[in-house]
Amino acid sequence: METQELTRTESQVNKQNGKTQKIELVKGEFTPSEASHVVNSLINEKINFHKLQRLQVWEADHGCKTDNLDCRIEELEKEKEIARDFISKMRNSGKNLKISGTLHISIAE
Repeated sequence: METQELTRTESQVNKQNGKTQKIELVKGEFTPSEASHVVNSLINEKINFHKLQRLQVWEADHGCKTDNLDCRIEELEKEKEIARDFISKMRNSGKNLKISGTLHISIAE
């Protein structure tokens, strides 16, 4: 089994018309343990990003509302739980998992 983790394909970055970028962040077949590590690492990184944003907003104004950030953190925590349950079921089946994750970056108009 070949494991590919956090890879970029086609000359590292595929540029389309100079306004968008596509990066294949994750692509490959993984054991359930590897899949769990990859998925949890990515989701945890995003959760930590939002927690830092929330802290920065709060430090600037202790009375500010962080409802949007709190909601996004909660959504990601739920998604992490769903992924954990799914991967756990696959672990019991003895099957590997395919994961693909592509970032699409474009200019906000």
